[in-house]
Amino acid sequence: MPYIKVGQENSGSIDLYYEDHGSGQPVVLIHGYPLSGRAWEKQVPVLLDDGRRVITYDRRGFGDSSQPAGGYDYDTFATDLKTLLDTLDLHDVTLVGHSMGTGEVTRYLGKFGSAPVSKGVLISPIPPFLLQASDNPEGIPGSVFDGFMHSAREDSAAWMKSFLDLFFNIDKFRGTLVSDQYYQACANIAWSASALATVACIATWETDFRADLAKIDVPMLVIQGDDDRVLPFPKTGQRLPGMIKDLQALTIESGPHAIAWTHSDQVNAALLKFMA
Repeated sequence: MPYIKVGQENSGSIDLYYEDHGSGQPVVLIHGYPLSGRAWEKQVPVLLDDGRRVITYDRRGFGDSSQPAGGYDYDTFATDLKTLLDTLDLHDVTLVGHSMGTGEVTRYLGKFGSAPVSKGVLISPIPPFLLQASDNPEGIPGSVFDGFMHSAREDSAAWMKSFLDLFFNIDKFRGTLVSDQYYQACANIAWSASALATVACIATWETDFRADLAKIDVPMLVIQGDDDRVLPFPKTGQRLPGMIKDLQALTIESGPHAIAWTHSDQVNAALLKFMA
């Protein structure tokens, strides 16, 4: 299995697990919390069939990547992404993020610029700024995030179950768009994540991306369901028009947070059209 070293912790290296398939214009897929690169299994074959080189990777702390004690912040996540792009010598890249992965896309473009990147896609985005503040009254009170972290520390299994139920709108889609087997597979992936990462990443949801968004100079596509219960549409994607210079937006009616799985046909069609 291929790994890329992104750092060092005491006697061990910090390595990202990645998969690299196909040839052609590269597409890098960045997963959401608390899953792994496996979350893109409905996109990878479609992109390969379209003649793309498709790279997925597991964020530090998740999947088959290293589980260090630190580095769970968006500056570090973006630097990890840069190391992957540089190591694989990728150019003319389309960066595609889902959920937390949209933070990597946004912070990378804001911090490092767009030299190797031609386009970006934000699916169920976390930008622009979730935390309620005096200049961001639309945000969510900090006490909510504190409660999430407390729940994750006290009973991580119960926290993961409640989160995945919201992730898939399981009360609506279980047995139709989400099988019991797939739900259990996602629960197993989530359970394998580092306990430290599971808690620490919740704090990153309070990151302010507004300055990064203003620096983005490549075409961007935003796709979100209007019934997203993890990152509510009115507080996230609905606010992005006007914050990104060149933006296309697709709202999926009744779509949950996990639209890349539940509404993959619509998501995939939008991706292919945008990248064509």
